[in-house]
Amino acid sequence: MIGCLVIHGFTGGPYEVNPLADYLKERTDWHIEIPTLPGHGTELDLKGASYKEWITAAETALNRMRKEYDKIYLIGFSMGGMIAAYLAAKYRIDKLVLLSASRKYLSVKQIALDIGMVVGDGFKGILNKNKLYLHYKNKLGMVPMKANIEFMKLVKYTRPYLKKVKVPVLIAQGQQDGMVPYKTVYYLDKEIDSKEKEVVLFDSSRHQICLGDDKDTLNHMVYDFLCSRSKEIEVH
Repeated sequence: MIGCLVIHGFTGGPYEVNPLADYLKERTDWHIEIPTLPGHGTELDLKGASYKEWITAAETALNRMRKEYDKIYLIGFSMGGMIAAYLAAKYRIDKLVLLSASRKYLSVKQIALDIGMVVGDGFKGILNKNKLYLHYKNKLGMVPMKANIEFMKLVKYTRPYLKKVKVPVLIAQGQQDGMVPYKTVYYLDKEIDSKEKEVVLFDSSRHQICLGDDKDTLNHMVYDFLCSRSKEIEVH
């Protein structure tokens, strides 16, 4: 049996990756789990939360899964991607998927373009239809500065583990990502030491890649990657 652990991003929750998880559930008999990291979910409560708690929550879920299933797949989105890479380096798992992983963060150029689009929609009187604006409007004032610092600590702590990842990995990101510069995929490709890597950039996607215009293609791609036999397995 296969267990698949999916880890959401900073200030997010399972809803960020649910479309992908649902797609996999419909086509497999895998046990798929999406833990809500401390302080996260539909109602944020990040005051006092620490990066160590976020890692521990994912690690606990993984260790529980490792006791019950023969194969383990890890999927991480944004900050969850860095946590997933850390766990893949530390424990024996079978495949890793990194979606908009926050190896680097904040694309100044794309943020400027996004702000321009939001301002433009404001002048047109259609701001309530701008999905990007609505998504981040709901989080304004709900993320303490300390939580942002904890996020940066997590990235710094997990980054050195990238070079220890040896399992097959799929790396995907949107080219219009304002939170994580799209060139991050090249850093990940360079630093991850796996002999089996697939790197994909989606032209139309922003940071929330599982909810974007390319989600159907992404779902199919992740499914194919996880279901395909790795070269290492074929050799043996």
